[in-house]
Amino acid sequence: MTPPEVLPASPVAFAVRVTAGGVAALVVAAAARALSGPVVRRIVATPAARGVDETAGSLLVSVCRAAGYVAAAVVGFTVAGFGTFLAALTTLGSAAALAGGFAAQDLLSNLVAGAFIIRDEPFAVGDWIRWADGREGRVEDVGLRVTRVRTYDDERITVPNSRLANQEVTNPVAYGRLREEFLFQVNYDDDPAELMAAIGEEAAGVDAILDDPAPEVRVESLAPSYLELNAVFWVDTPDGDHVARVKTDLAVAVQRRFDAEGYEMPGPQRVLSGDLSVDLGAARDGSVVAEE
Repeated sequence: MTPPEVLPASPVAFAVRVTAGGVAALVVAAAARALSGPVVRRIVATPAARGVDETAGSLLVSVCRAAGYVAAAVVGFTVAGFGTFLAALTTLGSAAALAGGFAAQDLLSNLVAGAFIIRDEPFAVGDWIRWADGREGRVEDVGLRVTRVRTYDDERITVPNSRLANQEVTNPVAYGRLREEFLFQVNYDDDPAELMAAIGEEAAGVDAILDDPAPEVRVESLAPSYLELNAVFWVDTPDGDHVARVKTDLAVAVQRRFDAEGYEMPGPQRVLSGDLSVDLGAARDGSVVAEE
């Protein structure tokens, strides 16, 4: 037998109750979406929440919004007069959740991985990270299911939390700075010690390069026609455009220093071997014969 609360006395009353329930659900959902962010940020900013970083705050916002949407559905059903139906639906939902858990293992693994990311803190929002396949970027948001990363090329990558939780993740800015390198090719005829000192001085003169740790210049390799020197330096802003500008400033400064002191950058060199002979008879016809 259908519960009397589901079948009102008239269709008009039924429509009014359903409309009221829908409006109530929308109001609660909108309030949850609008207030969850500011409320969580205010709570995180309090002294009692000291130690809760932006990453945990981001995940907490997602949890609060999800809870708000569930509350909106409950309020909507209740206001519409479907309380008994909601109770039956809750029982059915429990069984469906058990079955759905087996079908949504990937989703659940991402949810659990997100919780472990918050707990273990391998990185935080704003950190520059590198993970499998050579991918890297700045963490913008850690959600319930995925982590959003912004790359050097100003692209957004959405990474499932399970990948970041189960694979090796490098956090090169864990100590507040990013290590970068720039290679210079120099002639063997020039004194490498003088060249390394010149490069180090120019690197120290670039404003965006940190003084602590100080820039370093090392011999990278001994190529057949040139010596390769590697300038290692640190910056505090792991942004693609910023790092590109720093490298450009360093390259221009070193080039000007080399020009002023008479150092030349080596160009491509090719060694040709063999003999060249000229047949005088053929030369009169305008042809030349080359012999190895």
